[in-house]
Amino acid sequence: MGAAKSGVGVASMGVMRPELVMKSIVPVVMAGFYGLIHQYRPKAKSHYLFDGYAHLSSGLAAGIAIGIVGDAGWANAQQPKLFVGMILILILAEALSLHGLIVSIILSSHAGQSRAE
Repeated sequence: MGAAKSGVGVASMGVMRPELVMKSIVPVVMAGFYGLIHQYRPKAKSHYLFDGYAHLSSGLAAGIAIGIVGDAGWANAQQPKLFVGMILILILAEALSLHGLIVSIILSSHAGQSRAE
């Protein structure tokens, strides 16, 4: 999801300002990086549906956050001074997605336990 939305920003950047295409690839790389991180799952004896939903929701939230920043990267073609601001917003989105990853791993580790334990 994040790579698709960021790809729209890269394509529009390529049309408007081809010399800035390499700068606009940063959100695509970050979306791919977090996609790979969200694929990590510790080996468990049994798989719970809750685990799947926890990882799906955190990965989707990370992808959407990074994708929206990448899609808005076309503004960088209009004003090159906005590149630093775009990177700062991307870092903020990454912090939220890292938090989502940590929460999903914590939820996955407690998914099979009952409240009585």
